[in-house]
Amino acid sequence: MVTLLDTTERQDAEARAARPRHPEKARRPETPTQRKPDWLRVKAPGSPVYRDTQKIVKENGLVTVCEEAGCPNIGECWSKKHATFMIMGDTCTRACAFCNVRTGLPDALDQDEPQKVAEAVAKLGLNHVVITSVDRDDLDDGGAEHFYRVITEIRNAAPGTTIEILTPDFLRKPGALERVVEAKPDVFNHNLETVPGLYLTVRPGARYYHSIRLLDRVKQLDPGMFTKSGIMVGLGEERNQVLQLMDDLRSADVDFLTIGQYLQPTRRHHAVVRFVPPEEFKSFEAIAYAKGFLMVSASPLTRSSHHAGEDFERLRQAREARTRA
Repeated sequence: MVTLLDTTERQDAEARAARPRHPEKARRPETPTQRKPDWLRVKAPGSPVYRDTQKIVKENGLVTVCEEAGCPNIGECWSKKHATFMIMGDTCTRACAFCNVRTGLPDALDQDEPQKVAEAVAKLGLNHVVITSVDRDDLDDGGAEHFYRVITEIRNAAPGTTIEILTPDFLRKPGALERVVEAKPDVFNHNLETVPGLYLTVRPGARYYHSIRLLDRVKQLDPGMFTKSGIMVGLGEERNQVLQLMDDLRSADVDFLTIGQYLQPTRRHHAVVRFVPPEEFKSFEAIAYAKGFLMVSASPLTRSSHHAGEDFERLRQAREARTRA
């Protein structure tokens, strides 16, 4: 909370808040927004447990992707004391057309952040925690060492908590992935976000096949580590492109696939081409299971970290069942 900052820190915080949130995105033409269908409507947050979670996050000076990305599930998750922590600041070096996180030149890393995250995890009493980050192309290792330290501190402060990470692609950062895997998170998640044909407009700073190779490399380094990836639909992809993406992920031995509806954060972001009805998500789920994924979560409101703790238990059970079979 700003009230806990000294004068200099408060001035820094105010300066960051005053910066344009999306300097690159502001130059994009506005696109029309569509009225959400009934199946995408959620209750406004505000339960006592939600407020307790919010208080712990603020008191520890932490950033959550729940807030930064405007996740529609924040009320449900925070009411269960589930939060996805976003490390390395609130400013990303890339300007993806779907993302509501601030774009620009990030501040220096907070060297105390690993301990702050670990303390918050312990205070919340989390059984399972998800750690994600902004892209930090400005750092020599893309933030890999910071991920390593966060994981290590959580292990020390909350040894019973299982850890899921959602990482950037560490593009052109030799040794970065290896350092993160060395910390041994329980789940390594890296989202493809969309089909390869849409990368130029939706995720221009990334490379689809680099992301596939990254997920494949995780399994090479640690065959027992669970891997996970997710995409959004409604961006203009074709059904057969989604099915091919599933095959690409299975070729990298990815265990868990999430598929959710893309929601347009502002008029300056990529337009929603289509609201995909729930029955199509059910179809994607059935096909993904048939292709060999251990776990699939596909629904309009599915997000990478939604129900992550419950899904992790189901993931472990699915592996055990397949091993016995």
